[in-house]
Amino acid sequence: MGPWEGPWPEGDHYDPVLLAEGDRRNVVDRYRYWKREAIVADLDTQRHPFHVAVENWEHDFNIGSVVRTANAFGAKAVHIVGKRRWNRRGAMVTDRYQHVHHHPDTTALLAWAEEEDLPVIGVDNLPGSVPLETYPLPRACVLVFGQEGPGLSEEARSVCRAVLSIAQFGSTRSINAGAAAAIAMHAWVRAHVYGQGL
Repeated sequence: MGPWEGPWPEGDHYDPVLLAEGDRRNVVDRYRYWKREAIVADLDTQRHPFHVAVENWEHDFNIGSVVRTANAFGAKAVHIVGKRRWNRRGAMVTDRYQHVHHHPDTTALLAWAEEEDLPVIGVDNLPGSVPLETYPLPRACVLVFGQEGPGLSEEARSVCRAVLSIAQFGSTRSINAGAAAAIAMHAWVRAHVYGQGL
């Protein structure tokens, strides 16, 4: 969007630089010309009570995609476990508006979840896992994803209330971790926003 045409709108949430120079950010029209801090504050009034956590032991390139999807579905926060550095390109700058926290290891994440009284739900195609499609996702929870390849760590699996698998019908052994996270978040939205859960 180019510079604002006509009299400028009133309100402290508008950014005078963006109004004067234009707003080319990847935001929905509702937030055009808003200050970043104002967008975050408004999102904070409507975020959903689920969190997303990703184990990042080998610099998982899917994390940017997970952050972007978490922002789209209104997740409370994204938690990155392990290495602090991650590839932000896939996030498409949504990490500026999405709360992203770092935990040095799985023990720290699990201690935080226990302190917050949030059940931990793993998502991984493991023997004995329960179908995501039939599991009643808790309203407030932490959806935990292992990284591409290794999947969920043993420590994470050991404390999960449930480990959920996503139904697959083709020849591949697993789907992309970023895609799996998107499917699980959408399942939460269907259950708790649109009331189509079990």
